Amino acid sequence: MAKLFASRGLKVSIITTPVNAPVLCKSIERNTLMGHKIDILIIQFPCVEAGLPEVCEQLDLVTSPEMGINFFKATTMLVQPLEELLKEYRPNCLVADTFFPWSTGVASKLGIPRIVFSGTCFFSSCASQCMRLYQPYKKVSSETDPFIIPNFPGQIKLTRKQLPDFVKEETSFAEFYEQVKEAELKSFGVLVNSFYELEPTYADHFRKVLGAKAWHIGPIFLCNSNIEDKAKRGKEASIDENQCLKWLDSKQHNSVVYICFGSIAKFRASQLLEIAMALEDSGQQFIWVVRKNKNDVRDNEVWLPEGFEERIEGKGLIIRGWAPQVLILEHEAVEEQFYNEKLVTQVLGIGVAVGAQQWARVVDDSVKKEAIRKAVTHLMASEEAEEMRFRAKKLGEMARKAIEVGGSSHSDFNCLIEELRGEGM
Repeated sequence: MAKLFASRGLKVSIITTPVNAPVLCKSIERNTLMGHKIDILIIQFPCVEAGLPEVCEQLDLVTSPEMGINFFKATTMLVQPLEELLKEYRPNCLVADTFFPWSTGVASKLGIPRIVFSGTCFFSSCASQCMRLYQPYKKVSSETDPFIIPNFPGQIKLTRKQLPDFVKEETSFAEFYEQVKEAELKSFGVLVNSFYELEPTYADHFRKVLGAKAWHIGPIFLCNSNIEDKAKRGKEASIDENQCLKWLDSKQHNSVVYICFGSIAKFRASQLLEIAMALEDSGQQFIWVVRKNKNDVRDNEVWLPEGFEERIEGKGLIIRGWAPQVLILEHEAVEEQFYNEKLVTQVLGIGVAVGAQQWARVVDDSVKKEAIRKAVTHLMASEEAEEMRFRAKKLGEMARKAIEVGGSSHSDFNCLIEELRGEGM
């Protein structure tokens, strides 16, 4: 996003903490050579003061719900250093993540517009807002009774079991989540990493029905035209990107399924075992990214069936840790697989549900190998698979057009810049 702003001739500063800064530095150096004005401003993260281990400055280092609460507590302690930084640099606007609700107050105090960055799509934002406003989960008699999300296009059904605990219960995080939503309403507006053609009904609903001010500016990662930026995006990859691409080059188009659950999701060994057995039984080629976490996966890797890697050699590739995801997803051999699932499966028709029925902080073996095998096979080798691939490819083409000059995201970003100029940029 910093590169997106800088590409319009604006000077951009990224405010971050010491542990996070090195992840950004090399990419910023490459973009400085391209004439982009981006720098880094560092503020200290109060780990110890908030009851966290030293250098626990990234959410994926959090290993328990209690640590999670302390992590968000630590972010709220950044109010004073952020205010001092903004007083010194006097920016024309502040873009802050949705989970920094306190930044709205800091920016307002100094007369600076705060723009919320939402990492989710319009569909998810609308669904969560409607859930918050109408609380339909309170009107069902059991955890498994379905209900329709009220005042929401598409007749989307959910159950109480599929909702996060902080939505349906009075938890410590529920109070914080409410602050997030209230701060969003008080902000200058919301930046959404999506494009209009992907979800026009929900983009319109978010702005026209729910009354939220928003701009769709994505997909943001497409501004990475430099192959090194794509390869080095995020943390250092746990596999050489050339080795990974060489492996993919040996495969036919649309023949590899990519399995990755992000850097935050936690899986017990029993669920990883079900996934491993399903992948082997499916007979499909795959890349599987397994998060390294000593609290989730024991060193002797009991989640792998005996002899698994020998049997899948040449057919499957396991990446333990961080993957060069952008390069993998762009490769022609790859086909990728509670709110987002509904969008992908029911609205867009480009994915298959595996049958998960319950929201969980740590995923146990609730989704069995047969359901996973069936979903993978359906996605890769069914009659409908070609139709899904066709729709996904069309959406990919629309995404690229959206960020080009005259495209929907490019134009909406221009509108944002003009509005900020009207505010005195």
